[in-house]
Amino acid sequence: MSMMKPRNLTMMTDLYQLTMMYGYYKHGMDKNEGIFDLFFREKKYIEYAVMAGTESVIEYINNLHFTEEDLAYLRSLNLFDEGFLSMLRDLRFTGEIYGMKEGTIVFPNEPLIRVKAPIMQAQLVETALLNLVNHQTLIATKASRVVYAAQGDDVLEFGLRRAQGPDAGIYGARAAMIGGCDATSNVLTGQMYNVDVRGTHAHSWVMSFPNELAAFRAYAEVFPTSCMLLVDTYDTLRSGVPNAITVFDELKAKGYKPVGIRLDSGDLAYLSKRARHMLDAAGHQDAKIFASGDLDETVIRDLKLQGARIDVWGVGTKLITSLDVPALGGVYKLSAEVVNGEIIPKIKLSENIIKMTNPGYKKVLRLYNKNGMALADLIALEGEEIDTTKPLRIYHPEQSYKSKVLREFTVRELLVPLFIDGKQVYETPDIEDIQEYAREEIASFWEEYRRLLNPHIYKVDMSDGLYDLKQKLIRENKRKNDEDIKS
Repeated sequence: MSMMKPRNLTMMTDLYQLTMMYGYYKHGMDKNEGIFDLFFREKKYIEYAVMAGTESVIEYINNLHFTEEDLAYLRSLNLFDEGFLSMLRDLRFTGEIYGMKEGTIVFPNEPLIRVKAPIMQAQLVETALLNLVNHQTLIATKASRVVYAAQGDDVLEFGLRRAQGPDAGIYGARAAMIGGCDATSNVLTGQMYNVDVRGTHAHSWVMSFPNELAAFRAYAEVFPTSCMLLVDTYDTLRSGVPNAITVFDELKAKGYKPVGIRLDSGDLAYLSKRARHMLDAAGHQDAKIFASGDLDETVIRDLKLQGARIDVWGVGTKLITSLDVPALGGVYKLSAEVVNGEIIPKIKLSENIIKMTNPGYKKVLRLYNKNGMALADLIALEGEEIDTTKPLRIYHPEQSYKSKVLREFTVRELLVPLFIDGKQVYETPDIEDIQEYAREEIASFWEEYRRLLNPHIYKVDMSDGLYDLKQKLIRENKRKNDEDIKS
Protein backbone atom coordinates (compact mmCIF):
# COMPACT_ATOMS: atom_id res chain seq x y z
CA MET A 1 0.00 0.00 0.00
CA SER A 2 1.15 3.54 -0.72
CA MET A 3 2.78 5.53 2.06
CA MET A 4 2.22 8.80 0.21
CA LYS A 5 -0.58 10.95 1.61
CA PRO A 6 -3.49 10.67 -0.82
CA ARG A 7 -3.78 13.73 -3.03
CA ASN A 8 -6.89 15.56 -4.09
CA LEU A 9 -6.68 15.48 -7.90
CA THR A 10 -10.23 16.70 -8.53
CA MET A 11 -9.01 19.72 -10.50
CA MET A 12 -6.79 17.51 -12.68
CA THR A 13 -9.33 17.59 -15.46
CA ASP A 14 -9.85 19.20 -18.82
CA LEU A 15 -11.93 22.37 -18.97
CA TYR A 16 -14.40 20.82 -21.38
CA GLN A 17 -15.41 18.29 -18.72
CA LEU A 18 -16.53 21.20 -16.53
CA THR A 19 -18.22 23.06 -19.37
CA MET A 20 -20.14 19.89 -20.32
CA MET A 21 -21.11 19.44 -16.67
CA TYR A 22 -22.38 23.02 -16.63
CA GLY A 23 -24.34 22.36 -19.81
CA TYR A 24 -25.97 19.28 -18.26
CA TYR A 25 -26.80 21.36 -15.18
CA LYS A 26 -28.33 24.22 -17.19
CA HIS A 27 -30.46 21.83 -19.25
CA GLY A 28 -31.70 19.94 -16.19
CA MET A 29 -29.80 16.80 -17.14
CA ASP A 30 -27.61 16.62 -14.04
CA LYS A 31 -29.66 13.73 -12.60
CA ASN A 32 -29.17 11.62 -15.75
CA GLU A 33 -26.93 8.58 -15.44
CA GLY A 34 -24.28 7.55 -17.93
CA ILE A 35 -22.24 4.39 -18.50
CA PHE A 36 -18.73 4.91 -19.82
CA ASP A 37 -16.02 2.45 -20.90
CA LEU A 38 -12.29 3.15 -20.65
CA PHE A 39 -10.38 1.10 -23.21
CA PHE A 40 -7.49 1.33 -25.65
CA ARG A 41 -7.66 0.79 -29.37
CA GLU A 42 -5.38 -1.37 -31.46
CA LYS A 43 -1.87 -0.02 -31.46
CA LYS A 44 1.28 -0.96 -33.32
CA TYR A 45 3.65 -3.05 -31.18
CA ILE A 46 1.01 -3.58 -28.46
CA GLU A 47 -0.78 -6.88 -29.02
CA TYR A 48 -1.61 -7.17 -25.33
CA ALA A 49 -1.25 -4.90 -22.33
CA VAL A 50 -0.73 -5.36 -18.59
CA MET A 51 -3.33 -3.52 -16.53
CA ALA A 52 -1.93 -1.05 -14.00
CA GLY A 53 -3.23 2.05 -12.24
CA THR A 54 -6.26 0.54 -10.51
CA GLU A 55 -4.96 1.50 -7.06
CA SER A 56 -4.40 5.07 -8.23
CA VAL A 57 -7.96 5.19 -9.59
CA ILE A 58 -9.31 4.11 -6.19
CA GLU A 59 -7.26 6.75 -4.35
CA TYR A 60 -8.44 9.41 -6.79
CA ILE A 61 -12.14 8.55 -6.45
CA ASN A 62 -11.93 8.37 -2.65
CA ASN A 63 -10.53 11.91 -2.56
CA LEU A 64 -12.82 13.44 -5.17
CA HIS A 65 -14.08 16.81 -3.89
CA PHE A 66 -13.76 20.51 -4.74
CA THR A 67 -12.13 22.73 -2.12
CA GLU A 68 -13.03 26.38 -1.53
CA GLU A 69 -9.79 27.34 -3.30
CA ASP A 70 -10.87 25.25 -6.29
CA LEU A 71 -14.28 26.94 -6.38
CA ALA A 72 -12.71 30.38 -6.10
CA TYR A 73 -10.53 29.65 -9.13
CA LEU A 74 -13.48 28.31 -11.14
CA ARG A 75 -15.49 31.42 -10.18
CA SER A 76 -12.65 33.58 -11.53
CA LEU A 77 -13.06 32.03 -14.99
CA ASN A 78 -16.46 33.75 -15.32
CA LEU A 79 -17.95 30.67 -16.95
CA PHE A 80 -20.19 29.24 -14.25
CA ASP A 81 -23.02 30.55 -12.08
CA GLU A 82 -23.20 30.29 -8.28
CA GLY A 83 -25.82 27.54 -8.33
CA PHE A 84 -23.44 25.30 -10.30
CA LEU A 85 -20.49 26.13 -8.05
CA SER A 86 -22.63 25.32 -5.01
CA MET A 87 -23.44 21.95 -6.57
CA LEU A 88 -19.71 21.31 -7.11
CA ARG A 89 -19.07 22.12 -3.43
CA ASP A 90 -21.22 19.15 -2.42
CA LEU A 91 -20.13 16.81 -5.21
CA ARG A 92 -18.89 13.37 -4.17
CA PHE A 93 -18.72 10.20 -6.23
CA THR A 94 -21.90 8.20 -5.67
CA GLY A 95 -21.78 5.79 -8.61
CA GLU A 96 -20.42 2.40 -9.52
CA ILE A 97 -17.00 1.54 -10.94
CA TYR A 98 -15.82 -1.85 -12.12
CA GLY A 99 -12.21 -2.36 -13.19
CA MET A 100 -9.56 -4.86 -14.16
CA LYS A 101 -7.27 -6.02 -11.37
CA GLU A 102 -3.70 -4.79 -11.73
CA GLY A 103 -1.57 -7.37 -13.49
CA THR A 104 -4.45 -8.61 -15.69
CA ILE A 105 -3.51 -9.23 -19.32
CA VAL A 106 -5.86 -7.07 -21.40
CA PHE A 107 -6.50 -6.44 -25.08
CA PRO A 108 -7.73 -3.66 -27.38
CA ASN A 109 -11.39 -2.61 -27.11
CA GLU A 110 -11.94 -4.39 -23.78
CA PRO A 111 -13.31 -2.10 -21.05
CA LEU A 112 -10.50 -1.75 -18.49
CA ILE A 113 -12.66 0.51 -16.32
CA ARG A 114 -16.46 0.74 -16.46
CA VAL A 115 -18.16 3.71 -14.83
CA LYS A 116 -21.91 3.94 -14.13
CA ALA A 117 -22.74 7.20 -12.38
CA PRO A 118 -24.68 10.47 -12.56
CA ILE A 119 -23.58 12.06 -15.82
CA MET A 120 -21.77 14.99 -14.18
CA GLN A 121 -19.66 12.69 -12.00
CA ALA A 122 -18.97 10.27 -14.84
CA GLN A 123 -17.89 13.15 -17.08
CA LEU A 124 -15.69 14.80 -14.46
CA VAL A 125 -13.57 11.71 -13.79
CA GLU A 126 -12.75 10.97 -17.44
CA THR A 127 -9.49 12.89 -17.72
CA ALA A 128 -7.96 11.67 -14.48
CA LEU A 129 -8.91 8.04 -15.06
CA LEU A 130 -7.33 8.15 -18.50
CA ASN A 131 -4.21 9.83 -17.14
CA LEU A 132 -3.76 7.24 -14.38
CA VAL A 133 -4.56 4.12 -16.39
CA ASN A 134 -2.98 5.12 -19.71
CA HIS A 135 0.46 5.81 -18.29
CA GLN A 136 0.76 3.02 -15.77
CA THR A 137 -0.64 0.36 -18.12
CA LEU A 138 1.76 1.52 -20.84
CA ILE A 139 4.82 1.17 -18.59
CA ALA A 140 3.70 -2.18 -17.16
CA THR A 141 3.25 -3.41 -20.72
CA LYS A 142 6.67 -2.21 -21.82
CA ALA A 143 8.23 -3.87 -18.77
CA SER A 144 6.47 -7.12 -19.63
CA ARG A 145 8.03 -7.08 -23.10
CA VAL A 146 11.48 -6.36 -21.69
CA VAL A 147 11.13 -9.16 -19.14
CA TYR A 148 10.01 -11.55 -21.87
CA ALA A 149 13.13 -10.72 -23.90
CA ALA A 150 15.35 -11.35 -20.85
CA GLN A 151 14.20 -14.99 -20.74
CA GLY A 152 14.31 -15.43 -16.99
CA ASP A 153 17.24 -13.10 -16.20
CA ASP A 154 16.73 -10.43 -13.55
CA VAL A 155 15.50 -7.10 -14.95
CA LEU A 156 15.92 -3.90 -12.94
CA GLU A 157 14.08 -0.62 -13.63
CA PHE A 158 16.65 2.21 -13.71
CA GLY A 159 14.78 5.07 -15.37
CA LEU A 160 13.94 7.66 -12.71
CA ARG A 161 16.35 10.34 -13.93
CA ARG A 162 14.91 10.11 -17.45
CA ALA A 163 11.23 9.88 -16.50
CA GLN A 164 8.93 12.70 -17.58
CA GLY A 165 8.49 14.09 -14.09
CA PRO A 166 8.35 12.76 -10.52
CA ASP A 167 4.95 11.04 -10.83
CA ALA A 168 6.02 9.29 -14.03
CA GLY A 169 9.14 8.08 -12.23
CA ILE A 170 7.36 6.91 -9.08
CA TYR A 171 4.27 5.30 -10.56
CA GLY A 172 6.16 4.17 -13.65
CA ALA A 173 8.58 2.23 -11.45
CA ARG A 174 5.66 0.62 -9.60
CA ALA A 175 4.06 -0.27 -12.94
CA ALA A 176 7.36 -1.77 -14.12
CA MET A 177 7.32 -4.04 -11.08
CA ILE A 178 3.79 -5.16 -11.99
CA GLY A 179 5.08 -5.83 -15.51
CA GLY A 180 7.70 -8.22 -14.14
CA CYS A 181 10.79 -6.24 -13.13
CA ASP A 182 12.62 -7.60 -10.09
CA ALA A 183 13.69 -4.31 -8.52
CA THR A 184 14.00 -0.58 -9.11
CA SER A 185 16.64 2.05 -8.45
CA ASN A 186 13.86 4.40 -7.29
CA VAL A 187 14.16 4.72 -3.51
CA LEU A 188 10.84 6.57 -3.06
CA THR A 189 8.96 3.84 -4.94
CA GLY A 190 10.73 1.29 -2.76
CA GLN A 191 9.62 3.14 0.38
CA MET A 192 6.05 3.74 -0.79
CA TYR A 193 5.32 0.28 -2.12
CA ASN A 194 7.77 -1.99 -0.31
CA VAL A 195 9.51 -3.18 -3.47
CA ASP A 196 13.17 -4.14 -3.80
CA VAL A 197 15.63 -1.36 -4.56
CA ARG A 198 19.07 -1.96 -6.05
CA GLY A 199 21.98 -0.01 -7.38
CA THR A 200 25.74 0.17 -7.60
CA HIS A 201 28.05 3.16 -8.08
CA ALA A 202 28.50 5.61 -10.95
CA HIS A 203 31.52 6.56 -13.02
CA SER A 204 31.97 9.62 -10.81
CA TRP A 205 32.94 7.34 -7.92
CA VAL A 206 35.81 5.86 -9.93
CA MET A 207 36.87 9.28 -11.18
CA SER A 208 36.96 10.66 -7.60
CA PHE A 209 39.91 8.44 -6.63
CA PRO A 210 43.57 8.53 -7.75
CA ASN A 211 43.02 5.42 -9.87
CA GLU A 212 40.46 2.75 -10.68
CA LEU A 213 41.89 0.11 -8.35
CA ALA A 214 41.78 2.52 -5.39
CA ALA A 215 38.15 3.33 -6.20
CA PHE A 216 37.19 -0.35 -6.38
CA ARG A 217 38.98 -1.12 -3.10
CA ALA A 218 37.26 1.78 -1.37
CA TYR A 219 33.85 0.62 -2.56
CA ALA A 220 34.53 -2.97 -1.52
CA GLU A 221 35.58 -1.73 1.91
CA VAL A 222 32.26 0.04 2.42
CA PHE A 223 30.06 -2.68 0.81
CA PRO A 224 31.94 -6.00 1.18
CA THR A 225 28.76 -8.12 1.04
CA SER A 226 27.18 -6.38 -1.98
CA CYS A 227 30.15 -5.42 -4.11
CA MET A 228 29.14 -4.73 -7.73
CA LEU A 229 31.82 -2.81 -9.62
CA LEU A 230 31.36 -0.61 -12.70
CA VAL A 231 34.25 -1.53 -14.98
CA ASP A 232 34.02 0.69 -18.08
CA THR A 233 35.22 4.10 -16.83
CA TYR A 234 38.62 3.87 -18.54
CA ASP A 235 39.11 0.55 -20.34
CA THR A 236 36.78 -2.36 -19.69
CA LEU A 237 39.00 -5.31 -20.57
CA ARG A 238 42.50 -3.92 -19.95
CA SER A 239 41.88 -2.25 -16.60
CA GLY A 240 38.25 -2.51 -15.43
CA VAL A 241 37.82 -6.27 -15.30
CA PRO A 242 41.42 -7.02 -14.14
CA ASN A 243 41.10 -4.46 -11.31
CA ALA A 244 37.72 -5.92 -10.35
CA ILE A 245 39.27 -9.39 -10.23
CA THR A 246 42.04 -8.10 -7.94
CA VAL A 247 39.45 -6.66 -5.54
CA PHE A 248 37.29 -9.80 -5.76
CA ASP A 249 40.33 -11.91 -4.85
CA GLU A 250 40.88 -9.71 -1.81
CA LEU A 251 37.22 -9.96 -0.81
CA LYS A 252 37.24 -13.75 -1.11
CA ALA A 253 40.36 -13.94 1.03
CA LYS A 254 38.40 -12.10 3.74
CA GLY A 255 35.47 -14.53 3.44
CA TYR A 256 33.15 -12.37 1.33
CA LYS A 257 31.39 -13.29 -1.92
CA PRO A 258 31.66 -10.65 -4.65
CA VAL A 259 28.42 -9.86 -6.49
CA GLY A 260 29.83 -9.01 -9.91
CA ILE A 261 30.61 -6.32 -12.45
CA ARG A 262 28.54 -3.84 -14.46
CA LEU A 263 29.02 -3.01 -18.14
CA ASP A 264 27.50 0.29 -19.24
CA SER A 265 28.92 0.93 -22.71
CA GLY A 266 30.57 -0.61 -25.73
CA ASP A 267 29.77 -3.86 -27.50
CA LEU A 268 27.97 -5.62 -24.69
CA ALA A 269 27.91 -8.99 -26.45
CA TYR A 270 31.67 -9.05 -27.03
CA LEU A 271 32.61 -7.44 -23.73
CA SER A 272 30.38 -9.72 -21.67
CA LYS A 273 31.79 -12.85 -23.31
CA ARG A 274 35.38 -11.72 -22.75
CA ALA A 275 34.63 -10.59 -19.18
CA ARG A 276 32.92 -13.90 -18.41
CA HIS A 277 36.00 -15.79 -19.61
CA MET A 278 38.31 -13.60 -17.50
CA LEU A 279 36.17 -13.91 -14.36
CA ASP A 280 35.83 -17.69 -14.74
CA ALA A 281 39.55 -18.13 -15.34
CA ALA A 282 40.23 -16.19 -12.12
CA GLY A 283 37.90 -18.45 -10.11
CA HIS A 284 34.95 -16.06 -9.92
CA GLN A 285 32.38 -18.20 -11.72
CA ASP A 286 29.66 -16.94 -9.35
CA ALA A 287 30.28 -13.26 -10.13
CA LYS A 288 27.39 -11.92 -12.18
CA ILE A 289 27.62 -9.63 -15.17
CA PHE A 290 25.18 -6.75 -15.05
CA ALA A 291 24.49 -4.68 -18.20
CA SER A 292 22.97 -1.23 -18.64
CA GLY A 293 23.01 1.51 -21.26
CA ASP A 294 20.02 2.30 -23.53
CA LEU A 295 18.60 -1.21 -23.38
CA ASP A 296 15.13 -2.29 -24.43
CA GLU A 297 13.48 -5.57 -25.41
CA THR A 298 14.84 -5.48 -28.96
CA VAL A 299 18.44 -4.87 -27.88
CA ILE A 300 18.20 -7.53 -25.17
CA ARG A 301 16.77 -10.05 -27.64
CA ASP A 302 19.59 -9.35 -30.12
CA LEU A 303 22.28 -9.56 -27.44
CA LYS A 304 20.85 -12.91 -26.38
CA LEU A 305 20.99 -14.12 -29.99
CA GLN A 306 24.64 -13.07 -30.13
CA GLY A 307 25.48 -15.18 -27.09
CA ALA A 308 25.99 -12.32 -24.63
CA ARG A 309 26.92 -13.56 -21.15
CA ILE A 310 24.77 -11.13 -19.19
CA ASP A 311 22.93 -12.16 -16.03
CA VAL A 312 21.13 -8.96 -14.97
CA TRP A 313 19.69 -6.19 -17.16
CA GLY A 314 19.30 -2.60 -15.98
CA VAL A 315 16.76 -0.88 -18.24
CA GLY A 316 16.19 2.84 -17.92
CA THR A 317 15.15 5.45 -20.46
CA LYS A 318 13.45 3.21 -23.01
CA LEU A 319 11.40 1.49 -20.32
CA ILE A 320 10.30 4.41 -18.12
CA THR A 321 9.36 6.50 -21.17
CA SER A 322 8.18 3.58 -23.35
CA LEU A 323 10.24 5.26 -26.02
CA ASP A 324 8.94 3.41 -29.10
CA VAL A 325 5.25 3.69 -28.08
CA PRO A 326 4.99 6.89 -26.01
CA ALA A 327 1.23 6.66 -25.34
CA LEU A 328 -1.25 3.84 -24.85
CA GLY A 329 -4.00 5.90 -26.45
CA GLY A 330 -6.76 4.87 -24.10
CA VAL A 331 -10.16 6.50 -24.58
CA TYR A 332 -13.30 6.93 -22.45
CA LYS A 333 -16.58 6.62 -24.33
CA LEU A 334 -20.26 6.77 -23.45
CA SER A 335 -21.79 3.34 -24.08
CA ALA A 336 -25.24 3.80 -22.51
CA GLU A 337 -27.56 6.15 -20.68
CA VAL A 338 -29.82 5.15 -17.80
CA VAL A 339 -33.30 6.68 -18.06
CA ASN A 340 -35.84 5.79 -15.34
CA GLY A 341 -33.83 2.70 -14.54
CA GLU A 342 -33.73 1.53 -18.16
CA ILE A 343 -30.36 1.17 -19.91
CA ILE A 344 -30.42 2.88 -23.32
CA PRO A 345 -27.36 1.73 -25.32
CA LYS A 346 -25.40 4.33 -27.29
CA ILE A 347 -22.93 3.97 -30.15
CA LYS A 348 -20.43 6.31 -31.78
CA LEU A 349 -20.17 5.84 -35.53
CA SER A 350 -17.14 6.85 -37.55
CA GLU A 351 -15.75 6.77 -41.06
CA ASN A 352 -12.79 5.04 -39.40
CA ILE A 353 -14.05 1.63 -38.28
CA ILE A 354 -11.50 1.45 -35.45
CA LYS A 355 -13.18 4.49 -33.86
CA MET A 356 -16.64 2.92 -33.82
CA THR A 357 -17.59 2.04 -30.23
CA ASN A 358 -19.23 -1.03 -28.70
CA PRO A 359 -22.60 -0.09 -27.17
CA GLY A 360 -24.30 -1.16 -23.96
CA TYR A 361 -23.57 -2.14 -20.39
CA LYS A 362 -20.79 -4.68 -20.88
CA LYS A 363 -18.53 -7.18 -19.16
CA VAL A 364 -15.38 -9.01 -20.27
CA LEU A 365 -15.15 -12.79 -20.07
CA ARG A 366 -12.00 -14.89 -20.44
CA LEU A 367 -12.36 -18.46 -21.63
CA TYR A 368 -9.86 -21.12 -20.50
CA ASN A 369 -9.18 -24.70 -21.47
CA LYS A 370 -9.08 -27.52 -18.91
CA ASN A 371 -5.38 -26.80 -18.26
CA GLY A 372 -6.03 -23.16 -17.38
CA MET A 373 -4.65 -21.70 -20.61
CA ALA A 374 -6.47 -18.72 -22.09
CA LEU A 375 -8.40 -19.52 -25.27
CA ALA A 376 -10.17 -16.25 -26.08
CA ASP A 377 -11.96 -13.25 -24.58
CA LEU A 378 -15.58 -12.28 -25.07
CA ILE A 379 -16.94 -8.76 -24.67
CA ALA A 380 -20.53 -9.43 -23.65
CA LEU A 381 -23.59 -7.58 -22.40
CA GLU A 382 -23.91 -7.57 -18.63
CA GLY A 383 -27.01 -9.77 -18.59
CA GLU A 384 -25.65 -12.44 -20.91
CA GLU A 385 -24.66 -15.84 -19.56
CA ILE A 386 -22.35 -18.29 -21.34
CA ASP A 387 -23.38 -21.95 -21.08
CA THR A 388 -20.11 -23.85 -20.62
CA THR A 389 -21.87 -27.19 -21.20
CA LYS A 390 -22.52 -26.31 -24.85
CA PRO A 391 -20.07 -25.67 -27.71
CA LEU A 392 -19.33 -21.97 -28.31
CA ARG A 393 -18.35 -20.56 -31.68
CA ILE A 394 -16.00 -17.58 -31.60
CA TYR A 395 -14.89 -15.47 -34.54
CA HIS A 396 -11.64 -13.83 -35.64
CA PRO A 397 -11.73 -10.15 -34.55
CA GLU A 398 -11.09 -8.82 -38.08
CA GLN A 399 -11.60 -11.70 -40.49
CA SER A 400 -15.07 -12.86 -39.49
CA TYR A 401 -15.05 -15.74 -41.98
CA LYS A 402 -12.56 -17.41 -39.62
CA SER A 403 -14.11 -19.08 -36.61
CA LYS A 404 -13.40 -21.73 -34.01
CA VAL A 405 -15.65 -23.87 -31.85
CA LEU A 406 -14.77 -24.24 -28.17
CA ARG A 407 -16.09 -27.41 -26.54
CA GLU A 408 -14.46 -27.68 -23.12
CA PHE A 409 -13.89 -24.39 -21.39
CA THR A 410 -14.37 -22.40 -18.22
CA VAL A 411 -15.28 -18.72 -17.92
CA ARG A 412 -13.91 -15.93 -15.70
CA GLU A 413 -15.22 -12.39 -15.44
CA LEU A 414 -12.36 -9.89 -15.65
CA LEU A 415 -14.08 -6.74 -14.38
CA VAL A 416 -14.37 -6.66 -10.60
CA PRO A 417 -16.33 -4.14 -8.49
CA LEU A 418 -14.22 -1.26 -7.16
CA PHE A 419 -17.03 1.10 -6.02
CA ILE A 420 -20.71 0.43 -5.41
CA ASP A 421 -22.97 3.38 -4.50
CA GLY A 422 -19.86 5.53 -4.12
CA LYS A 423 -18.28 3.23 -1.51
CA GLN A 424 -15.03 1.36 -2.08
CA VAL A 425 -15.69 -2.40 -2.07
CA TYR A 426 -12.32 -3.60 -3.42
CA GLU A 427 -9.38 -4.13 -1.10
CA THR A 428 -6.20 -3.16 -2.92
CA PRO A 429 -3.60 -5.93 -2.62
CA ASP A 430 0.05 -5.52 -1.67
CA ILE A 431 2.53 -5.24 -4.52
CA GLU A 432 3.84 -8.77 -3.86
CA ASP A 433 0.35 -10.20 -4.37
CA ILE A 434 -0.12 -8.14 -7.54
CA GLN A 435 3.21 -9.38 -8.90
CA GLU A 436 2.29 -13.00 -8.18
CA TYR A 437 -1.10 -12.54 -9.85
CA ALA A 438 0.60 -10.90 -12.86
CA ARG A 439 2.99 -13.85 -13.17
CA GLU A 440 0.05 -16.27 -13.13
CA GLU A 441 -1.73 -14.17 -15.74
CA ILE A 442 1.18 -14.12 -18.17
CA ALA A 443 1.77 -17.84 -17.66
CA SER A 444 -1.81 -18.55 -18.76
CA PHE A 445 -1.04 -17.30 -22.28
CA TRP A 446 0.87 -19.38 -24.78
CA GLU A 447 4.19 -17.91 -25.85
CA GLU A 448 2.94 -17.46 -29.41
CA TYR A 449 0.78 -14.59 -28.17
CA ARG A 450 3.68 -12.93 -26.36
CA ARG A 451 6.56 -13.10 -28.83
CA LEU A 452 7.97 -9.72 -29.77
CA LEU A 453 7.83 -10.09 -33.55
CA ASN A 454 4.62 -11.02 -35.36
CA PRO A 455 2.82 -12.56 -32.39
CA HIS A 456 -0.20 -14.75 -32.93
CA ILE A 457 -3.37 -12.66 -32.61
CA TYR A 458 -5.33 -13.51 -29.48
CA LYS A 459 -9.04 -13.72 -30.20
CA VAL A 460 -11.24 -11.05 -28.63
CA ASP A 461 -14.77 -11.57 -29.89
CA MET A 462 -18.13 -9.93 -29.28
CA SER A 463 -20.88 -12.08 -27.82
CA ASP A 464 -23.86 -12.76 -30.05
CA GLY A 465 -25.95 -10.36 -27.97
CA LEU A 466 -23.45 -7.51 -28.28
CA TYR A 467 -22.90 -8.13 -31.98
CA ASP A 468 -26.65 -8.06 -32.69
CA LEU A 469 -27.10 -4.90 -30.59
CA LYS A 470 -24.25 -3.14 -32.39
CA GLN A 471 -25.62 -3.98 -35.84
CA LYS A 472 -29.10 -2.85 -34.78
CA LEU A 473 -27.81 0.53 -33.55
CA ILE A 474 -25.71 1.03 -36.66
CA ARG A 475 -28.80 0.52 -38.84
CA GLU A 476 -30.99 2.77 -36.65
CA ASN A 477 -28.44 5.59 -36.54
CA LYS A 478 -27.86 5.49 -40.28
CA ARG A 479 -31.62 5.61 -40.89
CA LYS A 480 -32.02 8.59 -38.53
CA ASN A 481 -29.09 10.34 -40.16
CA ASP A 482 -30.58 9.82 -43.61
CA GLU A 483 -33.93 11.24 -42.41
CA ASP A 484 -32.19 14.28 -40.91
CA ILE A 485 -30.38 14.94 -44.17
CA LYS A 486 -33.62 14.71 -46.17
CA SER A 487 -35.44 17.04 -43.80
